[in-house]
Parts: sequence; C-alpha cells; structure tokens
Amino acid sequence: MAGQNVHQFTDTNFATEVEKSDSLVLVDFWAVWCGPCKMIAPVVQDLATEYSGKLKVGKLDVDTNGLTAARYGITSIPQLILYKNGKEVDRMVGAAPKPRIKAFVDRHL
Repeated sequence: MAGQNVHQFTDTNFATEVEKSDSLVLVDFWAVWCGPCKMIAPVVQDLATEYSGKLKVGKLDVDTNGLTAARYGITSIPQLILYKNGKEVDRMVGAAPKPRIKAFVDRHL
C-alpha cells in the first residue's frame, strides 16, 4: 500500500529509518483489512509528495510488524505518529480529513 515517496517500514528497518533519522518522520501504522486505513492512504500519499524533502513518510503494517507496533503501544489503527530526531513528538488516532492531518504535521515543521 505504499506509493511514490512513501517508505515501507518494518520491524527490521524501523530503527534505522525512523529512530536514527535526523529528520521529521511520519509513520502510518495500518493493516490491510482496516477500512479507515484505506480511507487515509491517499492523504498519506499526498503528504509524502507535498512535503518531499521536508518530511519522510512511511507506512508500517501492524499485522506483519507486530514487534514495533507493540513497542509503541499501537492498539487502534489507523494511527499516525510523528518522530523528530528519532523521538516520538505527536500521535493521531483514527481517520481524519486531509486538512486536519496536514495541521497535525505542520505543527512540527
């Protein structure tokens, strides 16, 4: 479900791609069977394109990457978490319209 400019995060690469990143990273915790996750997928894709060079955007499938999902206490999806310099700075649970998700990201740019 990742597209252009959207990274695939996994249990294997999460530390390198997110926790050791010195840029702002948006992680979309999702699952294939999740309807609301599918609803925000185009928004996540749009943000990856709009904020290219300012924001690293990626998705982590909670069903196939349970270790990372458990470590961050993901019990509801979709869940968007922003990381700055490898540390969590904000999170949003549930589907939201694009302007709300954009405002969520803009607060940390």
